[in-house]
Amino acid sequence: MGYRLYNPITKKVIFSRDVIFEENESWNWDQTKASRSAELISEEETREVATEPQIPRDQQTPQRGSTSPQRYDTPLPIERDFSDMMPRGTRSLEDLYENTEQVEEDITLYCLLMTSDPVSFEEANQEEKWRSAMDDEIRSIEKNKTWELTNLPKGRKAIGVKWVYKTKRNAKGEVQRYKARLVAKGYKQKEGVDYGEVFAPVARLETIRLLISLAAQKSWKIYQLDVKSAFLNGFLEEEIYVEQPPGYVKKGREDKVCRLKKALYGLKQAPRAWNMRIDDYFQENGFEKCPYEHALYMKKETDGSLLYACLYVDDLIFTGNNPAMFEDFKRRMVKEFEMTDIGLMAHFLGIEVVQSEKGIFISQSIYAKEILKRFGMEKCNPVTTPVETGLELRKNERGDVDPTYFKSLVGSLRYLTCTRPDILYGVGLVSRYMETPDQSHLNAAKRILRYIKGTINDGILYTKCEDCRLIGYSDSDWGRDLDERKSTTGFTFFMGDTAFTWSSKKQAIVTLSSCEAEYVAACSAVCHGIWIRNVLQYLGFPQVNPTEIYIDNRSAIALAKNPVFHERSKHIDTRYHFIREHVKNK
Repeated sequence: MGYRLYNPITKKVIFSRDVIFEENESWNWDQTKASRSAELISEEETREVATEPQIPRDQQTPQRGSTSPQRYDTPLPIERDFSDMMPRGTRSLEDLYENTEQVEEDITLYCLLMTSDPVSFEEANQEEKWRSAMDDEIRSIEKNKTWELTNLPKGRKAIGVKWVYKTKRNAKGEVQRYKARLVAKGYKQKEGVDYGEVFAPVARLETIRLLISLAAQKSWKIYQLDVKSAFLNGFLEEEIYVEQPPGYVKKGREDKVCRLKKALYGLKQAPRAWNMRIDDYFQENGFEKCPYEHALYMKKETDGSLLYACLYVDDLIFTGNNPAMFEDFKRRMVKEFEMTDIGLMAHFLGIEVVQSEKGIFISQSIYAKEILKRFGMEKCNPVTTPVETGLELRKNERGDVDPTYFKSLVGSLRYLTCTRPDILYGVGLVSRYMETPDQSHLNAAKRILRYIKGTINDGILYTKCEDCRLIGYSDSDWGRDLDERKSTTGFTFFMGDTAFTWSSKKQAIVTLSSCEAEYVAACSAVCHGIWIRNVLQYLGFPQVNPTEIYIDNRSAIALAKNPVFHERSKHIDTRYHFIREHVKNK
């Protein structure tokens, strides 16, 4: 039994990488109108293309006697040398920001290759749509009484502000609105003077997937709200002054500055101030905060009505068993904050959500297409596996690949694992070589992109099932890391027949046997399973029976059940024997 991936185009449910079952019933997804543009190539062609050296086009030279240029199947990203613009030596972050004007023209050109959004006020001010967006932002600030004009006290410095522009799109990629945000240059703030505590919790993505899974089990609908200018609602405890925004300087009062009463985007304490405000509001209105997930709230009425709310900064999703509670909740939220009622959850944090009578399907196909386009791989040949069989990678002290480019690639792939557990191991593998990557590391990362090209519409389908129990699977390799000889821990948990949380990480210690490696991996799975059981207990889905975690190593299972100390196990750190206590307590 493996994770369940559903492709709405091919109508296939993937239970493992090796077994594919055809879906008998038809699915009425909008995506069924699309079609694949590439056919899978054979394993021989896959291996040949994967090992082909990547040579920049400007360095390609035809062989002697050849009259035609060489052909390369995999398009290469546009690379540009900025070494002539960037001064050498170590510089502070503030100094870096202050001196970016000298390279503004080149950076603007580079950014325009990646996005069509304006990068400066002068550029945005030339278009009516962006002027209207800036007017809306200023009206929100003034309506919220975020600041007041005053004289700058002696010994104080005003923090600069700038405009940030973003085109907001819906799940289909269509333009939803144009957003202009006034942002403070928080890097100029000084700790202890301008800010203190800055920590603010957000919901884990696995908690969001768990909520989706439970909603699918109960046939509930999930709805979404967006708080407009959320950070402007947070109250400040510190005395902070900012400059008047570009394009909106009051005539005759040019020498004045703005004293902030409420938080502004970009301030270091802004997320915390907003989180404290929304947390106080929830608890004043009858919600209970989950002690195991501080961005998850529940409201329970005496008649058994339930409402769950999950918060990720200014994006809020909620579900439950009483639609009347939904309307009351939305009415109260709109009264307290300026909200946008998005309706059914369809596009959340870059994740596309399709809710149907059959279940809830989540994917990141649009984001995957953006990654392929960003790194010049939209026309590459697809492969059938994310990692080549028997792949061995080693660290290179002198990498020949740009680390910034490689980190951007790996970071993009990392976020794609929110709905793609099938690439998690491969992404974790290449993540170990981000400091000094070489061509072999880049080839491994690009192979994952080629795998994504062939499975771009795949995702996870959450459906209702009769046996809705928490089940875990734990596994580990042994000493596969060639540099440190450390093992990799992998585990996943299911609610019913669909996975909602997964992990693949290199272990912190060197294990001396496969038994020990599996034992350490099982301990990590047990710790995670205990946390999930606590969250389910709070949500009203208690796991009465013990949670089963499957391990494919008999010695590790025996070691977890019995306090046996022999030559091969007595050296194991006592913290990993934590598993024995919980096995004993069932």
